[in-house]
Amino acid sequence: MPIIKSISSLRNRTRDIASICHEKDEPVYLTTNGEGDLVVMSIEHYEKLKARVELFEKLAVAQAQAAAGEKGSTHSQVMKKLQQRLHEKK
Repeated sequence: MPIIKSISSLRNRTRDIASICHEKDEPVYLTTNGEGDLVVMSIEHYEKLKARVELFEKLAVAQAQAAAGEKGSTHSQVMKKLQQRLHEKK
């Protein structure tokens, strides 16, 4: 269930809003005159959300490539390339 507070709560109860963001690991939606205005979240939550979006973007590219008939690398091919790179750095 979304956590909704008025924007004046941010001014008057900043620490409480920050605690909610950290403890519940959820964004807090702020309203102005009863209308949605801003979203406040912890940096940790933002980073997780950003990583998820980046992953979905990469998956969409891979899906489009597969649909276009492009062949990718097998797991063993990728692992072999990674091992070669590791040995080259040593």
